[in-house]
Amino acid sequence: MKNDDVKRRKQGRRSPLASVALVFTGLLITGGAYALMTAAAPAQADVDLTSAQTISEGKKLFASNCATCHGLDLAGTATGPSLIGVGAAAVDFQVGTGRMPLAQDAPQAEVKPRVFGDKQTLEMAAYVASISPGPGIPASSALTLTGDATKGAELFRINCAMCHNVAGAGGALTEGKYAPNLMDTTPAHIYEAMLTGPQNMPVFNDDNITPQEKQDIITALKTQNKAAGVGGFELGSLGPVAEGLFLWIFGLGAVVAFTVWLTAKAN
Repeated sequence: MKNDDVKRRKQGRRSPLASVALVFTGLLITGGAYALMTAAAPAQADVDLTSAQTISEGKKLFASNCATCHGLDLAGTATGPSLIGVGAAAVDFQVGTGRMPLAQDAPQAEVKPRVFGDKQTLEMAAYVASISPGPGIPASSALTLTGDATKGAELFRINCAMCHNVAGAGGALTEGKYAPNLMDTTPAHIYEAMLTGPQNMPVFNDDNITPQEKQDIITALKTQNKAAGVGGFELGSLGPVAEGLFLWIFGLGAVVAFTVWLTAKAN
């Protein structure tokens, strides 16, 4: 009887793998819940930009974080430009890409992790837009990748490629400035950049490039980003300079190494 009792206790004892499986299941459930909450965050960030409550919250955020440089009246100071007339689109672009608040004085504002969430960004955009009208945040219908990619690629080559590179990989400008890489930029921020002309970029308003043409350009960029490289190593898509440098270093290096090897063998 005693042996039977011991066997029953052993058989009823939890396996060490059961604890591991339990912990793994808990982590999986927790991670899944977090992913769903994160995915739902942008939808929750949809706010009424004309709401008095939204504008009031934006005013508080602006006064606490932006007024030191841009002034409480948005008229600018010695350390920051005026925001009169920049519109909600400029705020959403600058704050939404992490360029603002500015981390340090530099030739141009760097892209960095955002300080404010989507909702706070939209609240500040609503406040700035309430003081003086300007370009608005583009509608979601204008950001769908349903434009004419062929026409968009042509427009991009004519208007943008001289700075951003024909592949949108970016490029150097003068005095330490540069045109940023567009490969990971969201459609909304590309559209807003065309509308507002941040930093060294010219303004492409709806008279210069129509909303449909903007959608075509965005469609072309995102289609190109998804396309697999068929010509070998892309080398950052930086063009003939990068390719020539690669050949100069590795190609010439291989020739020198082969010459040294032949000489050593002959000796």
